[in-house]
Amino acid sequence: MALLQVRHLSKFFNIDRNHRVHAVDDVSLSIAEREIVGLVGESGSGKSTLGKTMLGLHHKSAGEVIYKGELLPAKYHPADFQRHAKNMQMIFQDPYSSLNPRMTVGEIIGEGLRLHTNKKGTEIREQVARWLKRVGLEPDHMSRYPHEFSGGQRQRIGVARALILEPEFVVCDEPISALDVSVQAQVVNLLDELKASMGLTLLFIAHDLSMVRYVSDRMAVMYLGSVIEIGVSDDVFFNPKHPYTQILVGSNPEPDPQTERARPSTAIKGEIPSPVNVPAGCRFANRCPQMMEVCRVETPALIDLKEVGSGKREVACHLYN
Repeated sequence: MALLQVRHLSKFFNIDRNHRVHAVDDVSLSIAEREIVGLVGESGSGKSTLGKTMLGLHHKSAGEVIYKGELLPAKYHPADFQRHAKNMQMIFQDPYSSLNPRMTVGEIIGEGLRLHTNKKGTEIREQVARWLKRVGLEPDHMSRYPHEFSGGQRQRIGVARALILEPEFVVCDEPISALDVSVQAQVVNLLDELKASMGLTLLFIAHDLSMVRYVSDRMAVMYLGSVIEIGVSDDVFFNPKHPYTQILVGSNPEPDPQTERARPSTAIKGEIPSPVNVPAGCRFANRCPQMMEVCRVETPALIDLKEVGSGKREVACHLYN
């Protein structure tokens, strides 16, 4: 059963009367209860904007977001945030700038309880202490300030702040990109443990395809505001179908240096088109090694490939039409 559905969702940012940025353009996506969907793509592909628009942090330019059968408003008002905050939360990319430096850790983590529940004083402090322990920190840390912690610890604080309300759906907006590799693994394992114990549903946004494959059930690939491939994570990683996904997977670092040196370069050639002047046809055409003439004039639809891998696979590419 789908917990959250996105139907033809678009988010445009107006520059002036005649120009706008196509940050998210006609995206459809369904996320089942207790499922983790990984979202990958180059910087500027619209991943973070999609996540924020799904949660109402950006107004929707077009399309729908449906949560548990309820159509969410195109433009959120304070009452909408108040109503949905307990069900949908976000873990932000930067574990420092997303935390108020003038608030103690106890105040930061407990703020959601003060705003969205009837809990008071001692009860809030006790719950904050429990969550600090749950994310691998100490209860006496609640009197400290964000600058007194490492990047990994700050990200754990961000996790506790988002999850203390026990939401059902969480957008993880590149929560590991600013962390060292060893700390990345700790945060991912923490999220995996909390997902199992709380029954969370996650949209996990990241650049690292290996990490996304490890943590997610399905993987969606975005390019220039559009989802161009989606399927079971292992299937997409080991048998990518879209030329862009194939290049992304090919450029993923190999754990064996000998294999890495022997592998031909798979760097994407050419310049990514401007999201202000989106080209006609396939948006990847000018960089695609398998480009055909139809790619320049006709936008490929996201179609279901039959009998590919262990689950449903959708790809937007003229190679499969």
